[in-house]
Amino acid sequence: MNPHQDYAATPWAMLTSFWRNRQLLWQMTRRDVTSRYRGSIFGLAWSFFTPLLMLAVYTFVFSVVFKARWGTGGSESRADFAIILFVGVLVHALFAECLNRSPSLILSNVNYVKKVIFPLEILPWMVLGSALFNCFLSTAVLLMLQLLINHICPWTVVFFPLVLLPIVFTGMGCAWFLASMGVYVRDVGQVTGIITMVLMFLSPIFYPITALPPVYQTWLHLNPLTSIIGESRDVLVFGALPNWPHLGIALLAGLLVAWAGFWWFQRTRKGFADVL
Repeated sequence: MNPHQDYAATPWAMLTSFWRNRQLLWQMTRRDVTSRYRGSIFGLAWSFFTPLLMLAVYTFVFSVVFKARWGTGGSESRADFAIILFVGVLVHALFAECLNRSPSLILSNVNYVKKVIFPLEILPWMVLGSALFNCFLSTAVLLMLQLLINHICPWTVVFFPLVLLPIVFTGMGCAWFLASMGVYVRDVGQVTGIITMVLMFLSPIFYPITALPPVYQTWLHLNPLTSIIGESRDVLVFGALPNWPHLGIALLAGLLVAWAGFWWFQRTRKGFADVL
């Protein structure tokens, strides 16, 4: 294969590449998930322990130290606050994992670039698959907490995968872009860590968006996580249906971001071998 050849960068090529390499992608994602915990005593159980530990820390800091309340009305307990907070944390974690791991994807798989014929464009899909695995494990923990504490689990949870689709495609677009930029600009990996940290505090994770003055609410809505976190809370906690028009607009925007990132990756990948 000529490393300098042009690669298809159309939306159709983006989808067909995923479907054509689905078996390889499944194997790589499974290996990525298991290798993370290989050799540890508890293995995959850490996927449950980690979100629970972080949930306990955040809940203590914001509900005990800072006396934060969500303002849902009635006698809101710390457990209720923890559940609402947890939804924001797991959505942010999904997006952050895609961004933080992407800049080193090509750098840590140089052999795929130089030695073999390999569909490099599926590497970000592997990262997304691993992030989704952790996200749905955390969601299972959340639902179990709701059953234990409130003795209820809204039927609207079935819409949660649909609610995540916009942020999934947005994350993929960012992953393709960052994976490519990480080859040419090694500082990208340092920047993404800062960006994801900033996004955590500029997203309605620890506070409701209504707690902000209207002028700041407008700016916060530019954050792609804002609407998805709100919709996720509606379907997972409050038992409300998604706002379908808003979700449709967000999905369209996510698809455009995904295609833009894929286009950039395909146009710049022919220079990977020369740089590496």
